[in-house]
Amino acid sequence: MSFSMTGYGQSSLQFGGYKISVEVKSVNHRYCEVVLRMPRDWTGYEDMLRRKVQQHIKRGRVDVIINRELDEETAAGPVLNRSAVKSYLEAAELLRLEFGLTGELSLQEILALPGIMDNPESSSAPAAAGEASDYSEVLAAGLEESLQSLLLMRNREGRYLASDLEGRLNHLEELHTAMAELAPHVVTEYRDKLRQRLRELNDGTFPFDEHKFGMEIAIFADRCNIDEELTRLDSHFEQCRTLLKGDEPIGRKLDFLIQEMNRETNTIGSKCNHLTLVGYVLEMKAELEKIREQAANLE
Repeated sequence: MSFSMTGYGQSSLQFGGYKISVEVKSVNHRYCEVVLRMPRDWTGYEDMLRRKVQQHIKRGRVDVIINRELDEETAAGPVLNRSAVKSYLEAAELLRLEFGLTGELSLQEILALPGIMDNPESSSAPAAAGEASDYSEVLAAGLEESLQSLLLMRNREGRYLASDLEGRLNHLEELHTAMAELAPHVVTEYRDKLRQRLRELNDGTFPFDEHKFGMEIAIFADRCNIDEELTRLDSHFEQCRTLLKGDEPIGRKLDFLIQEMNRETNTIGSKCNHLTLVGYVLEMKAELEKIREQAANLE
Protein backbone atom coordinates (compact mmCIF):
# COMPACT_ATOMS: atom_id res chain seq x y z
CA MET A 1 0.00 0.00 0.00
CA SER A 2 1.51 3.30 -1.11
CA PHE A 3 1.18 6.48 0.93
CA SER A 4 1.48 10.04 -0.26
CA MET A 5 3.56 12.45 1.83
CA THR A 6 0.84 15.10 1.63
CA GLY A 7 -2.01 15.03 4.15
CA TYR A 8 -4.01 16.88 6.76
CA GLY A 9 -5.87 15.91 9.93
CA GLN A 10 -7.39 17.63 12.93
CA SER A 11 -9.23 16.86 16.15
CA SER A 12 -10.82 18.76 19.01
CA LEU A 13 -11.56 17.74 22.59
CA GLN A 14 -12.38 19.29 25.96
CA PHE A 15 -10.47 18.86 29.18
CA GLY A 16 -9.86 20.87 32.35
CA GLY A 17 -12.10 23.73 31.25
CA TYR A 18 -10.25 24.05 27.96
CA LYS A 19 -11.06 23.31 24.35
CA ILE A 20 -7.92 21.65 22.93
CA SER A 21 -7.44 21.45 19.16
CA VAL A 22 -4.76 19.34 17.44
CA GLU A 23 -3.91 20.06 13.81
CA VAL A 24 -1.50 17.87 11.82
CA LYS A 25 -0.31 18.49 8.27
CA SER A 26 2.45 16.87 6.24
CA VAL A 27 4.32 17.74 3.05
CA ASN A 28 7.18 16.26 1.04
CA HIS A 29 10.56 15.91 2.72
CA ARG A 30 13.59 13.69 2.22
CA TYR A 31 13.49 12.47 5.83
CA CYS A 32 10.97 12.40 8.68
CA GLU A 33 10.95 15.85 10.27
CA VAL A 34 8.44 16.63 13.04
CA VAL A 35 7.80 20.27 14.01
CA LEU A 36 5.69 20.89 17.14
CA ARG A 37 3.99 24.15 18.13
CA MET A 38 2.06 24.24 21.41
CA PRO A 39 1.63 26.27 24.63
CA ARG A 40 4.92 26.78 26.41
CA ASP A 41 3.87 24.98 29.59
CA TRP A 42 3.24 21.80 27.55
CA THR A 43 6.79 21.68 26.19
CA GLY A 44 7.50 18.68 28.41
CA TYR A 45 5.21 16.56 26.25
CA GLU A 46 7.14 17.20 23.03
CA ASP A 47 9.23 14.03 23.14
CA MET A 48 6.20 11.81 23.72
CA LEU A 49 4.22 13.48 20.92
CA ARG A 50 7.18 13.35 18.53
CA ARG A 51 7.59 9.61 19.07
CA LYS A 52 3.88 9.05 18.44
CA VAL A 53 4.12 10.86 15.08
CA GLN A 54 7.19 8.82 14.10
CA GLN A 55 5.31 5.59 14.83
CA HIS A 56 2.96 6.40 11.95
CA ILE A 57 5.03 8.60 9.60
CA LYS A 58 8.30 7.37 8.10
CA ARG A 59 8.99 10.18 5.66
CA GLY A 60 7.85 13.78 5.18
CA ARG A 61 7.74 17.04 7.12
CA VAL A 62 4.98 16.91 9.72
CA ASP A 63 3.72 20.08 11.44
CA VAL A 64 1.79 19.51 14.66
CA ILE A 65 -0.08 22.55 15.99
CA ILE A 66 -1.78 22.27 19.37
CA ASN A 67 -3.90 25.15 20.66
CA ARG A 68 -6.04 25.60 23.74
CA GLU A 69 -8.68 28.12 24.57
CA LEU A 70 -10.97 28.55 27.54
CA ASP A 71 -14.24 26.70 27.05
CA GLU A 72 -16.88 29.25 27.98
CA GLU A 73 -19.57 26.59 28.28
CA THR A 74 -17.77 24.31 30.74
CA ALA A 75 -15.21 26.57 32.41
CA ALA A 76 -15.96 27.86 35.91
CA GLY A 77 -16.19 31.64 36.49
CA PRO A 78 -13.77 33.71 38.53
CA VAL A 79 -13.31 32.51 42.13
CA LEU A 80 -13.14 34.79 45.18
CA ASN A 81 -9.72 34.70 46.82
CA ARG A 82 -10.73 34.87 50.48
CA SER A 83 -7.18 35.03 51.79
CA ALA A 84 -6.49 38.09 49.60
CA VAL A 85 -9.62 39.85 50.90
CA LYS A 86 -8.57 39.13 54.47
CA SER A 87 -5.06 40.46 53.82
CA TYR A 88 -6.39 43.72 52.29
CA LEU A 89 -8.76 44.31 55.26
CA GLU A 90 -6.01 43.62 57.78
CA ALA A 91 -3.72 46.05 55.95
CA ALA A 92 -6.47 48.73 55.99
CA GLU A 93 -6.97 48.27 59.74
CA LEU A 94 -3.20 48.54 60.32
CA LEU A 95 -3.07 51.82 58.35
CA ARG A 96 -5.92 53.21 60.42
CA LEU A 97 -4.35 52.29 63.79
CA GLU A 98 -0.73 53.09 63.00
CA PHE A 99 -1.06 56.18 60.85
CA GLY A 100 -4.44 57.51 61.90
CA LEU A 101 -5.89 57.30 58.41
CA THR A 102 -9.62 57.39 58.00
CA GLY A 103 -12.01 56.05 55.36
CA GLU A 104 -13.80 52.83 54.47
CA LEU A 105 -13.23 50.39 51.62
CA SER A 106 -16.36 49.93 49.55
CA LEU A 107 -17.41 46.62 47.99
CA GLN A 108 -16.67 47.94 44.51
CA GLU A 109 -13.18 49.06 45.54
CA ILE A 110 -12.42 45.70 47.14
CA LEU A 111 -13.48 43.77 44.02
CA ALA A 112 -11.24 46.01 41.90
CA LEU A 113 -8.12 45.19 43.94
CA PRO A 114 -5.52 42.91 42.29
CA GLY A 115 -5.73 39.23 43.24
CA ILE A 116 -9.24 39.40 44.76
CA MET A 117 -10.73 37.24 41.99
CA ASP A 118 -8.74 34.21 40.81
CA ASN A 119 -8.75 33.39 37.07
CA PRO A 120 -9.37 29.64 36.60
CA GLU A 121 -7.04 29.71 33.60
CA SER A 122 -4.09 30.18 35.90
CA SER A 123 -5.01 27.11 37.92
CA SER A 124 -5.70 24.86 34.94
CA ALA A 125 -2.12 24.42 33.78
CA PRO A 126 -0.74 20.97 34.64
CA ALA A 127 1.50 21.30 37.65
CA ALA A 128 1.08 18.22 39.77
CA ALA A 129 2.21 14.79 38.65
CA GLY A 130 -1.37 13.53 38.49
CA GLU A 131 -2.45 16.45 36.31
CA ALA A 132 0.53 16.00 34.00
CA SER A 133 -0.43 12.36 33.47
CA ASP A 134 -4.00 13.39 32.60
CA TYR A 135 -2.86 15.96 30.06
CA SER A 136 -0.39 13.48 28.57
CA GLU A 137 -3.20 11.02 27.86
CA VAL A 138 -5.48 13.74 26.48
CA LEU A 139 -2.83 15.16 24.15
CA ALA A 140 -1.85 11.67 22.99
CA ALA A 141 -5.48 10.82 22.24
CA GLY A 142 -6.03 14.08 20.34
CA LEU A 143 -2.85 13.58 18.32
CA GLU A 144 -3.77 9.97 17.54
CA GLU A 145 -7.17 11.03 16.20
CA SER A 146 -5.58 13.72 14.01
CA LEU A 147 -2.93 11.31 12.74
CA GLN A 148 -5.54 8.74 11.74
CA SER A 149 -7.35 11.41 9.74
CA LEU A 150 -4.06 12.47 8.12
CA LEU A 151 -3.13 8.86 7.32
CA LEU A 152 -6.51 8.32 5.68
CA MET A 153 -5.89 11.29 3.38
CA ARG A 154 -2.31 10.16 2.65
CA ASN A 155 -3.63 6.69 1.86
CA ARG A 156 -6.26 7.96 -0.58
CA GLU A 157 -3.77 10.13 -2.44
CA GLY A 158 -1.18 7.33 -2.32
CA ARG A 159 -3.60 4.93 -4.04
CA TYR A 160 -4.23 7.51 -6.75
CA LEU A 161 -0.49 8.02 -7.30
CA ALA A 162 0.12 4.26 -7.38
CA SER A 163 -2.62 3.82 -9.96
CA ASP A 164 -1.11 6.57 -12.10
CA LEU A 165 2.37 5.04 -11.81
CA GLU A 166 1.07 1.61 -12.81
CA GLY A 167 -0.48 3.12 -15.92
CA ARG A 168 2.81 4.77 -16.84
CA LEU A 169 4.66 1.51 -16.21
CA ASN A 170 2.29 -0.15 -18.65
CA HIS A 171 3.28 2.44 -21.24
CA LEU A 172 6.97 1.83 -20.54
CA GLU A 173 6.44 -1.90 -21.00
CA GLU A 174 4.72 -1.26 -24.33
CA LEU A 175 7.74 0.78 -25.46
CA HIS A 176 10.04 -1.96 -24.15
CA THR A 177 8.17 -4.59 -26.18
CA ALA A 178 8.37 -2.43 -29.30
CA MET A 179 12.13 -2.00 -28.81
CA ALA A 180 12.65 -5.73 -28.28
CA GLU A 181 10.74 -6.53 -31.47
CA LEU A 182 12.58 -3.94 -33.53
CA ALA A 183 16.12 -4.56 -32.23
CA PRO A 184 16.82 -7.77 -34.27
CA HIS A 185 15.80 -6.01 -37.51
CA VAL A 186 18.22 -3.12 -37.00
CA VAL A 187 21.24 -5.21 -38.06
CA THR A 188 19.35 -6.71 -41.00
CA GLU A 189 18.31 -3.28 -42.25
CA TYR A 190 21.85 -1.96 -41.83
CA ARG A 191 23.29 -4.96 -43.74
CA ASP A 192 20.87 -4.57 -46.63
CA LYS A 193 21.38 -0.80 -46.85
CA LEU A 194 25.16 -1.15 -46.67
CA ARG A 195 25.19 -3.83 -49.38
CA GLN A 196 22.99 -1.69 -51.60
CA ARG A 197 25.21 1.34 -51.00
CA LEU A 198 28.37 -0.58 -51.89
CA ARG A 199 26.77 -1.83 -55.06
CA GLU A 200 25.89 1.71 -56.06
CA LEU A 201 29.42 2.92 -55.32
CA ASN A 202 31.21 0.01 -56.98
CA ASP A 203 32.25 1.15 -60.42
CA GLY A 204 34.37 -1.96 -61.05
CA THR A 205 37.62 -0.45 -59.77
CA PHE A 206 37.60 -2.49 -56.53
CA PRO A 207 36.48 -6.03 -55.77
CA PHE A 208 33.68 -6.74 -53.29
CA ASP A 209 35.12 -8.61 -50.26
CA GLU A 210 32.38 -10.66 -48.64
CA HIS A 211 34.62 -11.51 -45.67
CA LYS A 212 35.32 -7.85 -44.79
CA PHE A 213 31.68 -7.06 -45.36
CA GLY A 214 30.71 -9.78 -42.87
CA MET A 215 33.18 -8.44 -40.29
CA GLU A 216 31.74 -4.94 -40.62
CA ILE A 217 28.22 -6.26 -40.04
CA ALA A 218 29.41 -8.29 -37.02
CA ILE A 219 31.06 -5.22 -35.46
CA PHE A 220 27.94 -3.17 -36.03
CA ALA A 221 25.73 -5.91 -34.54
CA ASP A 222 27.88 -6.07 -31.41
CA ARG A 223 28.01 -2.30 -31.05
CA CYS A 224 24.25 -1.80 -31.28
CA ASN A 225 23.17 -4.83 -29.27
CA ILE A 226 20.74 -3.74 -26.55
CA ASP A 227 19.62 -7.13 -25.20
CA GLU A 228 21.26 -6.62 -21.79
CA GLU A 229 19.71 -3.18 -21.33
CA LEU A 230 16.27 -4.48 -22.26
CA THR A 231 16.61 -7.37 -19.81
CA ARG A 232 17.59 -5.05 -16.98
CA LEU A 233 14.72 -2.68 -17.81
CA ASP A 234 12.29 -5.59 -17.65
CA SER A 235 13.65 -6.47 -14.20
CA HIS A 236 13.29 -2.84 -13.00
CA PHE A 237 9.67 -2.75 -14.18
CA GLU A 238 8.90 -5.86 -12.16
CA GLN A 239 10.59 -4.44 -9.05
CA CYS A 240 8.57 -1.22 -9.37
CA ARG A 241 5.32 -3.19 -9.45
CA THR A 242 6.39 -5.20 -6.39
CA LEU A 243 7.16 -1.98 -4.50
CA LEU A 244 3.78 -0.45 -5.38
CA LYS A 245 2.00 -3.50 -3.94
CA GLY A 246 4.04 -3.59 -0.71
CA ASP A 247 3.33 -2.01 2.69
CA GLU A 248 6.71 -0.38 3.30
CA PRO A 249 7.71 3.20 2.37
CA ILE A 250 8.83 3.08 -1.25
CA GLY A 251 9.78 6.65 -2.16
CA ARG A 252 13.57 6.30 -1.96
CA LYS A 253 13.67 2.82 -3.51
CA LEU A 254 11.47 3.97 -6.35
CA ASP A 255 13.69 6.99 -6.91
CA PHE A 256 16.73 4.68 -7.17
CA LEU A 257 14.98 2.39 -9.67
CA ILE A 258 13.97 5.38 -11.81
CA GLN A 259 17.61 6.49 -11.91
CA GLU A 260 18.62 2.99 -13.03
CA MET A 261 15.93 2.91 -15.72
CA ASN A 262 17.10 6.29 -16.97
CA ARG A 263 20.65 4.96 -17.13
CA GLU A 264 19.62 1.92 -19.17
CA THR A 265 17.50 4.07 -21.47
CA ASN A 266 20.40 6.47 -22.08
CA THR A 267 22.64 3.51 -22.92
CA ILE A 268 20.12 2.24 -25.44
CA GLY A 269 19.96 5.71 -26.96
CA SER A 270 23.73 5.85 -27.37
CA LYS A 271 23.96 2.33 -28.88
CA CYS A 272 20.98 2.25 -31.20
CA ASN A 273 21.53 3.43 -34.74
CA HIS A 274 17.94 3.52 -35.83
CA LEU A 275 15.54 6.44 -36.11
CA THR A 276 12.51 4.55 -34.77
CA LEU A 277 14.48 3.25 -31.77
CA VAL A 278 15.64 6.78 -31.01
CA GLY A 279 11.98 7.87 -30.98
CA TYR A 280 11.14 5.10 -28.51
CA VAL A 281 14.05 6.17 -26.30
CA LEU A 282 12.90 9.79 -26.23
CA GLU A 283 9.35 8.76 -25.41
CA MET A 284 10.57 6.47 -22.61
CA LYS A 285 12.73 9.23 -21.11
CA ALA A 286 9.76 11.62 -21.12
CA GLU A 287 7.61 9.01 -19.36
CA LEU A 288 10.33 8.30 -16.79
CA GLU A 289 10.51 12.01 -15.96
CA LYS A 290 6.76 12.04 -15.30
CA ILE A 291 7.15 8.97 -13.09
CA ARG A 292 9.97 10.62 -11.18
CA GLU A 293 7.83 13.68 -10.46
CA GLN A 294 4.96 11.53 -9.19
CA ALA A 295 7.22 9.24 -7.15
CA ALA A 296 8.63 12.29 -5.35
CA ASN A 297 5.25 12.57 -3.58
CA LEU A 298 5.32 9.01 -2.20
CA GLU A 299 6.47 8.22 1.33
